[in-house]
Amino acid sequence: MSTRVLFVCLGNICRSPLGEGIFRAAVLRRGVADHFEIDSAGTGDWHVGEPPDPRSIAIASRHGIDIKAQRARQVRRDDFERFDLILAMDRANERDLRALCPPEHQPRIRRLREYDPVAGHDVPDPWFGTHGFDLVFAMIERCCSRLLAELHPDEPR
Repeated sequence: MSTRVLFVCLGNICRSPLGEGIFRAAVLRRGVADHFEIDSAGTGDWHVGEPPDPRSIAIASRHGIDIKAQRARQVRRDDFERFDLILAMDRANERDLRALCPPEHQPRIRRLREYDPVAGHDVPDPWFGTHGFDLVFAMIERCCSRLLAELHPDEPR
């Protein structure tokens, strides 16, 4: 049985594709990819069908991660039943997810930064240029490392 993890941001072109790509790369490195189903989505529909932002593609590529084939999609109601863990990038994403989520699946929603060993609440949206993609990549990478350690603590065979 695999653990199903969904990374969610606003448009599914900057942060959540990085979350999906970074976590996928981490589980592949550990040799536990068969233990996980990983996806990403956005709370909004503005970019449905589009590839990740070129800046996300570039920072991922600099770290040996290829996210070019990903395509943006919007969160669907069945995601709340399908995924075991739904990771919001910020408080606004979490609020939007909770508004859509049936009560019985509310515990599946968490903020990604809950897994960050460095204090913080939100993964800032780099789209507007306030926070660089390098900072966001490092933040998501730290969280994904801790997330993997919690979800699959055994050492690879």
